[in-house]
Amino acid sequence: MKELPDFDKEKEWQRWKGFFSIWTTPEPEVGQTPRVAVWKKNKATLWYYPSPNKKHATPLFLVYSLVNKAFVLDMAPGASMIESYLQNGYDVYLLDFGSPGYEDKDITVDDYLMDYIDRAVRKALKHSKAASLTVMGFCLGGTLAAMYTSISEQPIRNLILCVAPLNFSEPPIFTKWAEAMQNGDFSMDPVLDALGYIPGRFMKYGLRLASSPVYISPYLSLLNKAYDQDYVDRWRRFNKWTNGHVGFSGAAIKQLTSEIGKENKFMDGTLMIRGKKTDPANIRANLLVVAGEHDRLVPKTLSQDFINKVSSPDKTYRLVSGGHTTLAVKGKGLPSFLADWLPSRSGE
Repeated sequence: MKELPDFDKEKEWQRWKGFFSIWTTPEPEVGQTPRVAVWKKNKATLWYYPSPNKKHATPLFLVYSLVNKAFVLDMAPGASMIESYLQNGYDVYLLDFGSPGYEDKDITVDDYLMDYIDRAVRKALKHSKAASLTVMGFCLGGTLAAMYTSISEQPIRNLILCVAPLNFSEPPIFTKWAEAMQNGDFSMDPVLDALGYIPGRFMKYGLRLASSPVYISPYLSLLNKAYDQDYVDRWRRFNKWTNGHVGFSGAAIKQLTSEIGKENKFMDGTLMIRGKKTDPANIRANLLVVAGEHDRLVPKTLSQDFINKVSSPDKTYRLVSGGHTTLAVKGKGLPSFLADWLPSRSGE
């Protein structure tokens, strides 16, 4: 008969102590990398993170999603994507859209592209005195970054799109809902007209439903390693992010679900933004498209054909191991999908 492992009383005490500490002790701090606000509009802020050993002439301009809070890019020292960029010689600008409220219900995609992203890009170029920028978008921020680049008159040298939904010809989640929307049998407009905007808690439960039934697994992971205080702190920071969805403008989500989701206008090159056609064929910046192999929320089918639509002479598609959020939490080194691609395209 196989002998059972010895019961480690002290380890088990630490395990359960660590597990219950998530409800009894203050949350660990997030967003600790030094930064300065260089521009603001409404709830949005453009943050500047100076590199302590700048090596590259082209700064990074990060566009985060409209759905979550941006501190997932700067979780903690040693576990921060922004920190890794700075340590590798890149100045960083982060456009954080903040937390919209009911008063922001009329903000459209046009507004986000031209009144927020374009003005922030202009400010970053002026502040950095750089000749060009690398625009990097995450999730829905990547969708906005791609659309913006297709109509921008600013010098964008590189465009990096991380787990960004771009092609909705075959929507993989809520398939029946998507088919009903495309057939005209279902519309969110009456709900959006009544509410004005989507509160953060609605976004939270909707996205959690999309990724079910896996959400309970983080608590099992926590219990398995709760004796490790560093792991508990990391888990709590990430859990704080997953529970921190922000509100969404009703006008913007109606435009996205109709023109982008239902009609797939951006991928087809027929989406108009303030009189300009947001055609992917207009994009000529060096392009890197990154998808997560196990991403349930934005599977590779939503981005893998995008590079075939753009005119960039230099374009790369990378499928990397991990899920939707794996790309955002890194240590000191550059993420592997950037280490060989970005330095040679960023100038000395």
